[in-house]
Amino acid sequence: MSGHWRETVVVEIAFLIQGFFMNENHHILIQKLRLRHGWSQEQLATLSGLSVRTIQRLERGTAASPETLKAVAAVFEIDFNQLREPTMEQKVTLAVSNDEELAFRKVRKIRSFYVHLAQYVIIMGILSAYNLIYTPGNFWAVWPLLGWGAGILIDGLRTFDKIPFLNGDWEKRQVEKQLGRNL
Repeated sequence: MSGHWRETVVVEIAFLIQGFFMNENHHILIQKLRLRHGWSQEQLATLSGLSVRTIQRLERGTAASPETLKAVAAVFEIDFNQLREPTMEQKVTLAVSNDEELAFRKVRKIRSFYVHLAQYVIIMGILSAYNLIYTPGNFWAVWPLLGWGAGILIDGLRTFDKIPFLNGDWEKRQVEKQLGRNL
């Protein structure tokens, strides 16, 4: 009896482990399908019955339970296994090319910058208003405004590849230099 119990536990653990490891590009595939349908993350969350946070985690590449993947697959009307381990024919129709993956990463980076910028504008607006209302003779809000503003400026320059020694071309040249050949 105890031997059978151990075998059952091992099989169940193996099934769970298999279910939690998904296709390495599942996050890009989910985002690609979502965008192909013209849905926001909020709309996909509503349609799938999942939270927006869960959709965000899936699109960032966090491992998901089989139930979560089944909910997303049902919304897209695709087989659950396409989100886990693509077969050869699925790779032809649903695979994400390197260019698409780079484009998705770039868009995420730009979106992250704009979120950071919006946070800066809102927080600095509130902080400046507080400063002007409660201590109008001393404009101390200028210091966080300048400090955080410098961070925003550097983030924007990096996001939009305006710093010559930190952009993609520089990185490519350095990789080629290390390899001793062209990519």
